[in-house]
Amino acid sequence: MVYQIIKLHMTNQDTIFGKIIRREISANILYEDDLALAFRDVNPQAAGLYIFL
Repeated sequence: MVYQIIKLHMTNQDTIFGKIIRREISANILYEDDLALAFRDVNPQAAGLYIFL
C-alpha cells in the first residue's frame, strides 16, 4: 500500500525522475520491477554510478 502511494506520487511529479518513470525522458534503464527502477547517471562522477528509485 505504501509503495503504491509513493509510486503514484512519483509518477505525478513534474520532476526529471517522474519523467523518467513515465518514459517522457529516455534513460539507460538497467533494472525495473514493481518496487524499483535503476538507471545510469547521465553525467556520472565515478564509474559504475547508478540511480535507484
